[in-house]
Amino acid sequence: MTSTTDNLVSHNRYDRVTIAFHWLTAALVVVLFGTAFAWNHSPRSWGLHSLEGVHVSLGIALAAALVGRLAWRAIAGRRLPAVGTAITAPLSRLVHALLYALLAVQVGLGFGLRWLQGEDFSFFGLFSIPSLFTPDRATSHQIESLHNLAGWTLIYVAGAHALAALFHRYVLKDGVLRRMLPTS
Repeated sequence: MTSTTDNLVSHNRYDRVTIAFHWLTAALVVVLFGTAFAWNHSPRSWGLHSLEGVHVSLGIALAAALVGRLAWRAIAGRRLPAVGTAITAPLSRLVHALLYALLAVQVGLGFGLRWLQGEDFSFFGLFSIPSLFTPDRATSHQIESLHNLAGWTLIYVAGAHALAALFHRYVLKDGVLRRMLPTS
């Protein structure tokens, strides 16, 4: 039997699927950024070029997670009101919208980049998604620059989002972070 307090806490928390999608997305973004950074900034002699295949596979996983997350949010996910003042609550909604937009842009640019390079997508060797375009080296370089810019922007915005959550937890002590934690 649950108490009234337990019911209030569960209604002030996101549902398990939303929480799982949130943390899966966060983990994928961090690992994708790390793999791209490692293979782009390591000497070729280290043999880290294979990280590109991992990066591409995890990019496909991020695309699937994003589609799943948006579908869940539209159909069944629990939505909670933004917490804060007349200034911080709308800012919170804006940051969340920006994060979703950056994720979508980043996934789109990643797919476009790969296809404009004339490369198939392989998901850990289990299946391939063929290129839809004729290779275009000049455009792929432009898309790569935008993909890198979007990646860095996503990391900065997600980092600010994480710092804001920690600020809520340790300074404001208002329970906002608890809403997205797997356990209270």
